[in-house]
This record gives sequence, C-alpha cells and structure tokens, in this order.
Amino acid sequence: MMKKEKDMEIEERENMRGGQGTVRIVHFFKKEEFKANVRLCAKLILPPNCSIGLHQHIDEDEVFIIIKGKGILFDGKEEKVVEQGDAILTGNGQAHSIKNIGDTELEIIAFISKYF
Repeated sequence: MMKKEKDMEIEERENMRGGQGTVRIVHFFKKEEFKANVRLCAKLILPPNCSIGLHQHIDEDEVFIIIKGKGILFDGKEEKVVEQGDAILTGNGQAHSIKNIGDTELEIIAFISKYF
C-alpha cells in the first residue's frame, strides 16, 4: 500500500498527554490498515514551546525519530537534548515526554507497536 501525502489524515491534539500547545499528527497509516498490532505510525509536528506530557508505555514500544528541529526529552529519569537524526526507544513500562525548545517546528516520526 502506498499513500500520497495529500491523502494522509491530519489530526490536531491540544495539550497532548498533559503537554502544552497543539500537536499536529499526520497519520502515514492508521492502525486499522496494519495486520500487525500497531497503534501509531505518524509524523508528530510540535510548534515552538509545544510539548507532549509525561506518559508511560505499558505493553508497547514507541520509537521516535527526530527529523527536524530540537527538543528536550525526559525519559523519566533525566533530560536529554534531541535533534535531527536522533532515535529514541521507549517501552517496557518506561515513560517519556518531549518539548520543542527550538524556534522552528520539531518534527518526529513516531511508531508504536503493541506486545500482543
């Protein structure tokens, strides 16, 4: 299956997971389009100062790949600066949050797969 960008569903979430601002979600594919147990396959776009609040991933893994911008990732223990090319894996009950600390949009590829 192939999709053109113009055909991808766009969703906006205000104060996502208790964060600040509005996150734009460009769904590459919806979970119903997978045979595998996938919950999310999308690009997340966070304007400057926007964030996704601290949340836990139980029985699932989430991969973030930073494709544009600069952010601060909190992995439940410490804060780390993330930027283009960085990849983050969160799962097995771990928690994370992310905030755009740059003056341009922070763009992230996000993929969540369930364990069962």
